[in-house]
Amino acid sequence: MSDIKKVTVMGAGVMGPGIAQIMALAGARVTMYDISSEALEKAKRTLRRNCETYVEEGMLQAERVEELCGMVEYTTDLTKAVQGADLVFEAVAERENIKRNVYTQLDELLPMGTMIASNTSALNIFELMPRRRLPDTVIGHWYAPAHVIPLVELVGNEQTRPEVIEAVMDLLKRGGKQPVHMKKFIRGYIINRLQQCLNQEVFFLLDNGYCTPQDLDLAVKSSFIPRACVLGICQRQDFGGLDMTANNYRNHSYTMPPPVEMPQILARLVDEKGHLGLKSGKGYYDYTGVDAEELMAKRDKRLFEVFRLEQKFLEDPLCDTPNQE
Repeated sequence: MSDIKKVTVMGAGVMGPGIAQIMALAGARVTMYDISSEALEKAKRTLRRNCETYVEEGMLQAERVEELCGMVEYTTDLTKAVQGADLVFEAVAERENIKRNVYTQLDELLPMGTMIASNTSALNIFELMPRRRLPDTVIGHWYAPAHVIPLVELVGNEQTRPEVIEAVMDLLKRGGKQPVHMKKFIRGYIINRLQQCLNQEVFFLLDNGYCTPQDLDLAVKSSFIPRACVLGICQRQDFGGLDMTANNYRNHSYTMPPPVEMPQILARLVDEKGHLGLKSGKGYYDYTGVDAEELMAKRDKRLFEVFRLEQKFLEDPLCDTPNQE
C-alpha cells in the first residue's frame, strides 16, 4: 500500500495544480480531472509555471520540468481519470452537495481498497462518504499555495486503517511536504482554528479603530510571526515561563472580544464595494495596475526563502522531546 504509483487529483482550481505537482515530485503518475476543459488548460499552464519557479529557486533541475509536466495527464472523463488509481485526492468545490455527489460517483467506479483523500477545509467529509469507504478515507488538508506551503494536516476517521495514514504520510513526505497527523477530526484542524481566533481579534481592532490593516501587518511581521519560526507557540510559552501564562489566565489579563455576525470592515469591503483582494484589484491594499501573476510569483519566491530558513530550524530544533508526564 505504501507504494502509491498513480494518483487522481479531482478539481483543477486553486489547489489542484499544486497537489498534482507534489504528487508527481513524489514519483506518482497523476491524472487531473475537472468538468471544465478550460480549467484543465489553466491548470496545465499553472503547473508548468510552478515547476519553472522551482527551477529558479534551485529546487528542481531545469531538465526535469518536461518530465514532471509529462507525468500529469488531464481529462474531463471521470471514469478514465480514476482508472488504475491507488489514491484519489479530491479538491472540488467546498459544498456539501458537490462533495457527496463526487463520493457517490467514486463509490461506483473505484474497486474496494482504493484510498480516497479530501482537501476539505471545513466539511466533515466522513459524514458524506459511503460507509463502506470509510476505512480507506482520510482528510489531507493543504494550504495555499499548495506547491509552496510545507504543511498538510492529515486526519482519519475512527475506521481509517493505520496503513492508509502511513501510505499517504509517506507519499507527502516524498513530495517534500511536512504532514502532521492529527489524532482525531475537528472542523478547522489546527491552523485554520488558530487563524480564526486571530481573525476575531483582528476585526475587533480594525472595526474599533485601534489600528490600520497596514500597521497591524507591520506589527505581526516584526514580532511573533518570525519568532514562531524558531519557537512555535507552545515552546514560546516554555521559554517565557508557564507560570506567566497561567497568571495571565488567573488575573484575567485579557478578555476575548465579543463575536460578531459580520465584521464591519469586511462587510464594507466585500458587500458594499466589491473589493475582494488581489482577485478584484483592491482589498485592504490597492493592487490597481499590478500584474497579479507577477505578484504571486514574487510571493512564492519570498515564501520559499522563509521556508528554506525554517527547514534549517526544523532539522536542528531547540528541543523536540515531549514531556510524557
